Amino acid sequence: MSDDNPPADHVSDGDDSDDSPIEKNIKSRATWLRLVFIVVFYILASVASFVVSVVIVLGFLWVLFTGESNGQLQRAGQSIASYIYQIIRYVTFNSDEKPYPFDADWPSADTD
Repeated sequence: MSDDNPPADHVSDGDDSDDSPIEKNIKSRATWLRLVFIVVFYILASVASFVVSVVIVLGFLWVLFTGESNGQLQRAGQSIASYIYQIIRYVTFNSDEKPYPFDADWPSADTD
């Protein structure tokens, strides 16, 4: 083989100009960092889902015993739902803004 035609399994010497797009993506630090954030946000979404389940049960019990809804639980539920939505947007590549606690503030309980 000549030096002009290296074998197919040749490891690049740092010059990425000949890399295919998939090779560039595989070598990209940003791609692997995104995977780390996806795992972190998956864990946070799981915790948030548990918390919203508790809010649901407490809200039901509140209505059962008092006959009216609890505004604080409603706002907590809305805020957690907005947070989970932000996480889903990030992990599905619909947004590049990382949810709380990284790029964004905790979502407000305002309904739009």
